[in-house]
Amino acid sequence: MSNTTLDDRGRLTLPKEIRERYGDSYHVVDVHDGIKLIPVAGDPLEALRDEFDDVDKTAAELRDRAREVSLDEAGR
Repeated sequence: MSNTTLDDRGRLTLPKEIRERYGDSYHVVDVHDGIKLIPVAGDPLEALRDEFDDVDKTAAELRDRAREVSLDEAGR
């Protein structure tokens, strides 16, 4: 963890190690006790493909299963 401050124009400089690990683009999210920076992939579609590369089910199968679980949790 490191500390940083805003400059006179309101800009925040992230440490080099953070930029190298997460990239240069972020969503800024206002949370109840501060802010959160969420890295944005250079190619979001490619990031999704990589994330779900090992999933063997189709989107329809995943959606149907999520619907079943939601109904079960709601007490059908």
